[in-house]
Parts: sequence; C-alpha cells; structure tokens
Amino acid sequence: MGHHKTFTDDPKMDSAVSGRAATIWLAVTAIGLAGSVFTAVSNTKQFYFSYLNAFVYVATLALGCLFFVIIHHLVRASWSTGFRRTAENYAANLPWLALLFIPVALGYHDLFHWSHEGITEADPIIDWKSGYLNSGAFFIRAGVFFALWTVMIRFFRSNSVKQDETGDTALTFKMRWWAPLSVIGFALSITFAGIDWLMSLDPHWFSTMFGVIIFAGSVVTCFATLCLTGLWMTKHGVLANTLPKGNFHDAGKLMFGFTCFWTYTSFSQFFLIWYGNIPEETAWYLLRMNEGWEYIGRFLIFGHFIIPFWFLMSRHVKRNRLGLGAAAVWLLMMHYVDLYYMIQPTLHHHLTFDFVGNVSTLMALGGFSVYMAIRRMNTDAVVAHRDPQLTASMNYDNI
Repeated sequence: MGHHKTFTDDPKMDSAVSGRAATIWLAVTAIGLAGSVFTAVSNTKQFYFSYLNAFVYVATLALGCLFFVIIHHLVRASWSTGFRRTAENYAANLPWLALLFIPVALGYHDLFHWSHEGITEADPIIDWKSGYLNSGAFFIRAGVFFALWTVMIRFFRSNSVKQDETGDTALTFKMRWWAPLSVIGFALSITFAGIDWLMSLDPHWFSTMFGVIIFAGSVVTCFATLCLTGLWMTKHGVLANTLPKGNFHDAGKLMFGFTCFWTYTSFSQFFLIWYGNIPEETAWYLLRMNEGWEYIGRFLIFGHFIIPFWFLMSRHVKRNRLGLGAAAVWLLMMHYVDLYYMIQPTLHHHLTFDFVGNVSTLMALGGFSVYMAIRRMNTDAVVAHRDPQLTASMNYDNI
C-alpha cells in the first residue's frame, strides 16, 4: 500500500472530451424524444407506462447517488472521496425530476386505478385506503419528495463546490453534521415514493419490504454508474492519477454487496408472501407467475443475482477494467428489467414488450440524465480536489 501520491491531475475536464460526450448523449435524448412522441400519439396508455418505467429508472439512479453522497459524509469515508463529485453530478438531476414528473401527473388516471372517479364506492379496499390513496395527497407527497431531494443535493453539492474554491475544512464538518438527518429524510422519502409510484399501481397489494427493494436497486445502479463514468474518464486521461485501481475495486465490491442485498430483500418479500398465502398479498405474484411473465421472473433470478454473483465474486474481475465495466452495464440493464417486472404487468397481463415505447422513453430520460451530468462536469471541477481526504482516497488500495 503506497502513501506517496499527491493530487496532480487537472481538476477540470478537457472540454473536447466532455463536448463529444455531451453531443452523443444529446443526440440519444433527441432520438428518444422523437420515439416517445410517436408512442404518445399512437398508444397513449402504453406511453404513460413506458414513461413511468423510464422515470423511476432515472430517479432511482439519482437517488442512489444521493445516498452515496450522504453516507460518505455520515461514516466519514475517505476512499470514496474521488468518486463523490461524480455522484453529486448525477444526484443533481433530482431537481429536474419535478419537471420530468409532469407526464406522470398528466397520465396518472391511466396509471393508477385508485384515482378513477367513483372507485371508492365500488371497491371497499380502495375506500379503506382512500385516506392515503387520493389525488390531493398523492401530489402533495410528490411535491414534498422533490423539495426534500432538491434541498439535500443542493446543500451537499454547493458546499462541495465551494470547498473547491476556499479549501475550508469547516465545510466538511458542516456536511457531516447534516448527514444523519439527511439519511433519515432519504430513507422515508424513497420508501414512500416507491409506494406511491410503483406499489400503488396495484392498490390492493402491499408489502413492507417493497421500499427496501427499491432502495437496494437504486444503490446497485449508483455504483454501476460510478464505475462506468470513472472508467470513461480515466480512459480519456481525466483523473487518471486520482482514481486508482483500489477505488474501482471498492466500488465493485459494493456493487456486488448490494446485488446480494437486492436478492435478499426480493427473496424475503416473495418467501413471506408465499408462506403466508394470503389472497390480498399473493395476487401480485400470481399475475407475474403466469402468461409469460414467469420467464422474466426467472431471468431476474439468474440475471440480477446468479450471474453477477458468480462474475463479481472474483477480486480480479473487480480490478479489471473490461470485467468491471461489463458487470456495471449488465446490472444497469437488469435494474430496468426489474422495474419492468414491477410496472408493466399492470397494463399487460400477457408478457409483451413495446420496443419503440419502452426504448425511446428510456433513451429520452436516460440520455437527458447523463447529458446534464456531463454538463456539470464541464462547469465545475470533476473531483473535490480540495477535500482534505482526497489524498487518503488516492493512496487507498486493497491488498
């Protein structure tokens, strides 16, 4: 383990590198937007479900990065300092989610059965839940989520960028002080957002594990994104000396660990519902164990656990650029499949995949998310280069 490195990289990204990447992702966004408009015109209900799928995907990615930032300060981590600004750049998309939520708000009658007029008189279960599941409360909670996430990420990122200018170590302690309260707000908000936007698609169903599953998926996506972005930057000479192999190794270990945690929470939910065998609980799985959806469930078992578990267990894979990158791309894809399995059976009781609708909305929102992160990389330093723990991060390695 060496302890001789000092920060020598340019904290600013080469505009030629960021410019090319921004152009590519802006083109991806434009193509996706065109396909999304076509789907919205030709099959409106499918558009809303496809859009919700893509929206929750980019939201969980940003929320996973927000968690990374908060937990970095909460536990006073040092190894993760080199990755923190990258996480801040993706989490800074959270304020944009309020704008991106507009199509969900416009289509919530198509998405959420409980929002239909007169449904409480016809359905006693929804009537019993109407104190929570009603339009006013739904939109108020959404506003609270967006406001809370915006305040948190702007606080952490603005103080982080300010430290680049001043080098004031007091800012580090300031962010650490607010981290415990922030993690509580994060836990509550991601749980209730998952309940509102995903679980309430089937208003009769409920699960106490659901929020934790959403959280686990968001963190896997976060580490996969950090690994890919870090690999891309170092490939182009950005932070080549600041992000050592040990940092990628640790990010890979956490990606592996949270993949196992996702498996644990997902299996726990299924096992308890299967064992209890209560009709109100089993209906959600019965829909997803028939008419072709069972193949997606089996694919998730192998694709979201067995394959990455076997592949990422090796120390050598996590320290190999190609191996780590392949695992990150695979898990990003599996997170989308996981959300697809949660959302789409509500619309299609038979397995189906609207290629144009689902791919175009993912391209539009995913492309926009990456494009905005790259713009921030071009505006501010790509690493918290005056953070007092950066040197420790650079000199960290796994033996």
